[in-house]
Amino acid sequence: MSDQPDQRQALHKTVISTADAPAAIGPYSQAVRFSDLLITSGQIPLTPGGDLVAGGIVEQTRQVLDNLSALLTAAGSDFADVVKTTVFLSDMNNFAEMNTVYAEYFVQPYPARSTVQVARLPRDVLVEIEVMAQLK
Repeated sequence: MSDQPDQRQALHKTVISTADAPAAIGPYSQAVRFSDLLITSGQIPLTPGGDLVAGGIVEQTRQVLDNLSALLTAAGSDFADVVKTTVFLSDMNNFAEMNTVYAEYFVQPYPARSTVQVARLPRDVLVEIEVMAQLK
C-alpha cells in the first residue's frame, strides 16, 4: 500500500442544495461542489416553490438568475466568482433582452459565456442557464 492519499478522496464532490431555489425534479443535484469549483445544473424560471414564472424573457431570465444566486449563496459564493456560464435560449431573437437582464447580475471581469438556441427547453420555457464558479 502507498502512503499517498487517495486522489479520489481528496477530490470528492459535495452536493449543494437550498430551499431558495427550485428542487431537483429528477436524478440530479441543484449544484455540486468539486474541489474549489461549483457546478450548477441548468436553472429554468421556476420559483423556489416549483411554479413557472409568468411573463416573457425578461421575467424568466430574472427568475433563472435569482435561482442561480440562491445556489451560489448556499455555496458561500456569488456572481463575482462565476467563471463560465452557458445560456440556452428557445429563440435567439430573445438574446438582447436576456443580455440586458444578465448584465444586471454580472460585473467585470465577466465570466466566459456560451449562448445557444435550442429546439426546446423543459416546460417550454424561454431560457435556461448554468454556471461554474471558483469557490474560495
